[in-house]
Amino acid sequence: MNILVFVKRVPDTESKIRVNRETGKIEEEGLNFVLSPYDEYAVEEGLRLRGANGGKVTVLTVGTEESSIILKKCLAMGADEALLLKDEVPETYDGLRIAKIIARAVEKKCSDYSLLLFGKQSVGADNAQIPSMVAELLGLPQINVVTKLEIKGDQGIAYREIEGAIEKVAFPLPSVISAQKGLNEPRYETLKGIMAAKKKEIPVLSFEDLELKEEDIASGLEIAKMETPPERQVGKIIKEEPEEAAKKLVEFLHLEAKII
Repeated sequence: MNILVFVKRVPDTESKIRVNRETGKIEEEGLNFVLSPYDEYAVEEGLRLRGANGGKVTVLTVGTEESSIILKKCLAMGADEALLLKDEVPETYDGLRIAKIIARAVEKKCSDYSLLLFGKQSVGADNAQIPSMVAELLGLPQINVVTKLEIKGDQGIAYREIEGAIEKVAFPLPSVISAQKGLNEPRYETLKGIMAAKKKEIPVLSFEDLELKEEDIASGLEIAKMETPPERQVGKIIKEEPEEAAKKLVEFLHLEAKII
């Protein structure tokens, strides 16, 4: 069973994000980057399925050379191989552009696969579009936000949490699955895994290798403006008797907050 897992390098969720006022982009200097948390569930599920069914787990990412660090982490967790789809273009937040790169890589270099695993979304762009777009481009069935997965032979069953119930979906292989929190508990890298990962070479594929032209993957989005949210104002406390407090509250909501 050959499993492809797609991962992304994203800012640490505990990092303080700063926007460069001149460029209108996120300031990356001093920013800590990590493997997107939802992708960790996808990697773990791939490893578990390999353990149960045999085969190979290959992790792939689209990005610059700096993205190799998250591929090393996946190798340290136990993945068999890693592949970097080199892209020097800064974050465009265009899911379709990345989906086209991934789909072409699968068609050209990774055609022998049983399952494509993604995190349900990256915590960087948060658009939750790429798994569905890749499935559409490759003509594959897809099941998103999966919390339980079972594979037997060339068939699978996925469970999804929906409002007030659990949805059970049967599907054939190959298919696209996106992982939700609760699917599993991702493992930590072992010292042995970390040392082995350091020795592994990560192949790099360029757009030329994938026979992609710049016009084929030009971004369809333009970021007009990016800014940090305004600082939250200090709350007001009304220390009056109930009747007088109610009058002041209505006055505040009407004249200052302009809600009523």
